[in-house]
Amino acid sequence: MAIYGLPEEEYFAVGHRACAGCGEAIAVRLITKAAGKNSILVESTGCMEVISTPYPETSWRLPWVHGAFENNSCIGSGVSAALATLGKEDTKVIVFGGDGATYDIGIGCISGVFERGENITYICTDNEAYMNTGIQRSGATPFGASTTTSPDGSKSIGKQQWKKDMMHILAAHGSPYCAQASIGYLPDAFQKLKKAMEIKGPTYVNLICTCVPGWRTDPSQTIAVAKLAVDTGVTPIYEIINGKHKVTRPTDVEKLKPIEEYFKLQGRFKHLLKPENKPKVELIQKQVKDNLSLLLEHASKGL
Repeated sequence: MAIYGLPEEEYFAVGHRACAGCGEAIAVRLITKAAGKNSILVESTGCMEVISTPYPETSWRLPWVHGAFENNSCIGSGVSAALATLGKEDTKVIVFGGDGATYDIGIGCISGVFERGENITYICTDNEAYMNTGIQRSGATPFGASTTTSPDGSKSIGKQQWKKDMMHILAAHGSPYCAQASIGYLPDAFQKLKKAMEIKGPTYVNLICTCVPGWRTDPSQTIAVAKLAVDTGVTPIYEIINGKHKVTRPTDVEKLKPIEEYFKLQGRFKHLLKPENKPKVELIQKQVKDNLSLLLEHASKGL
């Protein structure tokens, strides 16, 4: 029996070496279900590559290519061109990588692929740090999060920069479809992935994934934490379709859950709950509300 109405087929086999409760493994299962058999996957170096392909074993039941951190989008571009030459343009080309490969190391190549209008879907399995190499901060790491290269302490609040806005960066390249989704809302994420894969041109999905060791969460709380990311407004789930915004949830700034509910389940934000850091929490809460208000305003005005 299919759960949440999702396809029963599994293209990412069990027996891989991901952590218990790994949110990115859930994301990959969802991505491959959305892609289906008529697809080719291109992945950058990262957690999922390491845990899924220890020679001579593999967890991939679809054609899969491993690229470097920086060039998975370029490989996808080449695969797409080859398929077009062979008259097989109905085969989906799915490129994906973590936030380090997407927001930082590979952003130049991704920009080129989107500027040229290549026919690929790029998915960022966003767990908000370089988890594979030691939990270092990335351009996707939120303000205030403690990582090994942005540790909290007497002289630091954690990361001191806000998260990079990849959604609007790629929408500004002329992408016909960009979406943010969360593994906390699986049916919504699946539908957005399917939509991105069915639209011709360079499309993008930013898929929020809980990381147990990096976020310092209980493995049993993986989905609950990913849901709270949305329900607190920290990572609203929305689409930009031909430049126009559509917010899935939350849709009311006044009904947001307090961000403290999200923070208290994660060790990376534990320091923010100290009394002396209350002004920082209030600053983050204001930023969250301002960001959601702007998204809802764009949506209401057809922007």
